[in-house]
Amino acid sequence: MPGLITSPAAERNKGPILAELLRLLPVRGHMLEVAAGTGQHAAHFAAALPDWRWLPTEPDAALLPAIAVRTANMPQVLAPVALDVREAWPVAPASLDAVYCANMIHISPWDCTAGLMRGAGRALQPGGLLVLYGPYVVDGEPLAPSNAAFDADLRRRDPAWGLRDLAAVQAEAAKAGLAGVERVSMPANNLLVVFRRER
Repeated sequence: MPGLITSPAAERNKGPILAELLRLLPVRGHMLEVAAGTGQHAAHFAAALPDWRWLPTEPDAALLPAIAVRTANMPQVLAPVALDVREAWPVAPASLDAVYCANMIHISPWDCTAGLMRGAGRALQPGGLLVLYGPYVVDGEPLAPSNAAFDADLRRRDPAWGLRDLAAVQAEAAKAGLAGVERVSMPANNLLVVFRRER
């Protein structure tokens, strides 16, 4: 769509992520996307998951119009809303089948990760999934040089940012009643990490 802000990374990774979502998710459900950014993922995934009701959220209100334009002809996609994950979420408790969040945890302060876990733990139905995508530091595994350089760049831009230790993310999830169920290696040294709300 000419003139719309576009993320090259979202364009590159939307195909591999969708392949995993199609494998993980049932035919229908209610999804909330955290940090939807430009809306490229919302538009691509919703088109392939027509029986999912999709709610895109984004902390930067300036990006909401781009999300709205990209999903304008998709009746299953709700109007995007501003959301700071540390504050109240715009859904009822235990009303979601899945929460999806890509590339937020390392480009936000740690309390946003804690807020994401608390919010997902409240909003997901028992058995619902939290699906995260992005780069992580994994204990006992070498950090790819590209990820090390990315981490250093993030910390130069904001000392509160940086690649997160996966074990710390998993511990935060456990506090919110979310159990880790799967970790999938993805292109460009990223991971897809899946949690399930325990019953």
